[in-house]
Amino acid sequence: MNLAYPYRFSSTGLTAQTDLATHTRDMIELILFTSPGERVNRPTFGTGTAALVFEPNSDVLAGAQQQVIHGSLQQWLSDLIQVAGVDVSNIDSTLQITVRYTILQSRQQNTEVFVYGGGSV
Repeated sequence: MNLAYPYRFSSTGLTAQTDLATHTRDMIELILFTSPGERVNRPTFGTGTAALVFEPNSDVLAGAQQQVIHGSLQQWLSDLIQVAGVDVSNIDSTLQITVRYTILQSRQQNTEVFVYGGGSV
């Protein structure tokens, strides 16, 4: 079952569902913007990207976050996706996170771009 994120109800009053590609993208986004320690029973879940709003934007920060994101995606979604690459670039006051991956079940290759900071998110 691929639950819709954020959680909501369908027009029939049941839990809303979505297709596999959308569900996978939503799960990646959830990992990206959850801070470690935010989930009680999963203290290592997440990447801490949301906490970077208070850090100076630099190439060093982008490189370090790239490694954290890649590791978290492998740890939490390795049974669903194969991560081909993660690119993090700092553009002015934003972090642009590009994730390239293959959904294992359908062998569908995807590239998703997430932007954090600068008034987005």
